[in-house]
Amino acid sequence: MDPRPGDDEPDGEGVVDAAVYVSGVRAESPATLADTYRCLRRTEGGMAWIGLYRPSEPQLLSLAEEFELHELAVEDAIVAHQRPKLERYGDTLFVVLRAARYLDDVEEVDFGELHIFVGRDFVLTVRHSESPDLAVVRRRLEDTPELLSSGPEAVLYAILDAVVDEYAPVVAGLQNDIDEIETEVFRGDPLVSRRIYELSREVIEFQRATRPLSPILGALSAGFEKYQVDDELRRYLRDVADHATTVMERVDGFRQNLQDILTLNATLVGQAQNEEMKNLAEASNAQNEEVKKISAWAAILFAPTLIGTIYGMNFDHMPETHWTFGYPVALFLMAATCGVLYFIFKRRDWL
Repeated sequence: MDPRPGDDEPDGEGVVDAAVYVSGVRAESPATLADTYRCLRRTEGGMAWIGLYRPSEPQLLSLAEEFELHELAVEDAIVAHQRPKLERYGDTLFVVLRAARYLDDVEEVDFGELHIFVGRDFVLTVRHSESPDLAVVRRRLEDTPELLSSGPEAVLYAILDAVVDEYAPVVAGLQNDIDEIETEVFRGDPLVSRRIYELSREVIEFQRATRPLSPILGALSAGFEKYQVDDELRRYLRDVADHATTVMERVDGFRQNLQDILTLNATLVGQAQNEEMKNLAEASNAQNEEVKKISAWAAILFAPTLIGTIYGMNFDHMPETHWTFGYPVALFLMAATCGVLYFIFKRRDWL
């Protein structure tokens, strides 16, 4: 349903659905906010449920004036980006929830925000994201009028249940991501550290969305007797609390798992680096040994070359050039020099 704005109200493009219920049955489906106000005023025992998606400020101010909403709660709904919480302003409850859904194509968690105003005869839902799909919640409640007849609290609990149920695929998706990361760590994937960091941020964000549910549900449970909440709704809320506790425990476990994986990855990377440094050192040592050998043989071969070069110089007046034993003495000198150098290098393990 996408009602068109009336002449006597602000732009109504943010109104997704508006209805007035009597005894759990939809009695009216007004097209505008102004029509919804009039229907609720003339319907005895009626309850209005107005669903909005990213409404404009004039719309929220119109709702605030009609239902006497507290200005601080309205400001939070306008600004958005609020932490999950429950606050009571007189007879009106203001609840902020963080919805989440797992996007399989990009393997990421998409977080949304939902603001709920619950009064004696009205429920206002303000969504700032695609999730959760409150149309499904509305249809489910309309199919069970005996539950919807319990009043605005039934709508609140059904929305809480829907938000918590949508956490289950997120938990499964995160678990699958962690399993993949563990495999990548042992494979030595160089990009796994970045993925661990990104997944850790998602888990922390998921914790921020789920942890406040415990005090929110606890506060609602504490008001059962004071506000005479129906027994069926009490059982409903306890079931939601059980599911929420399970999700929170799983998320806490995910964070610990990621910390352990990060530590393990750092250890494996360190071992790999040490092994690489060891291999480089061994290669460097082998190269040094080869350089020593080459240098030693170069020195050995240089000595006879030097002697031969000196006696190969074309000068008439050189000592020993006309000596009978000059040639064998030169050869002996070359051999002796090479022998001495070989002995020295051998003792120093250069050869």
